[in-house]
Amino acid sequence: MPGEEAWLVGEHRLNGERQYYLSNLPAETAIRELAGAIKARWICEQAHQQLKGELGLDHFEGRSWTGPHRHALMTMIAYAFPQT
Repeated sequence: MPGEEAWLVGEHRLNGERQYYLSNLPAETAIRELAGAIKARWICEQAHQQLKGELGLDHFEGRSWTGPHRHALMTMIAYAFPQT
């Protein structure tokens, strides 16, 4: 983000913990939209950790181009299956 305007966003939680985020969204962005983007990132990170830890997304050791894509697809199907 060199040369671009960036914003440091701080979050003070009820338990006293503080979190800081760096954003390059425009200044006109609503606070709710900014908070939604921050929380959406956290949800994606949690899902990725669960895919790696519980379902073996990071256990593939193949060498073909289609192999990792098939493995990722099957892992994501397995992730979605118990949630339906």
